[in-house]
Amino acid sequence: QVQLVESGGGLVQAGGSLRLSCAASGNIFSINVMGWYRQAPGKQRELVATITRDGNTNSADSVKARFTISRNSAKNTMYLQMNSLKPEDTAVYYCNVESYTGNYWGRGTQVTVSS
Repeated sequence: QVQLVESGGGLVQAGGSLRLSCAASGNIFSINVMGWYRQAPGKQRELVATITRDGNTNSADSVKARFTISRNSAKNTMYLQMNSLKPEDTAVYYCNVESYTGNYWGRGTQVTVSS
């Protein structure tokens, strides 16, 4: 199994920045893809960005020019640098891992962007 713990959320004004972290532990060698998802109140959970074991990234069009996903394999940690935040980015952000042993989720971290 894989355990995931997110951190770095908070309250920020529009135009500001935050960096989210996701620390992975457990059977980390089975991880293929790591990603960030978000869920706003009353909406479905949506993909924000993913990064593969080889470092290939993919991100949603709505964040492509503003958010950057990265990972530090030595620290078993994934990051999401979020710049130029907008009120519509307000959501709970979840860390996700796809591995040989299954699909795992963190508990989420709240990001609130005020206008």
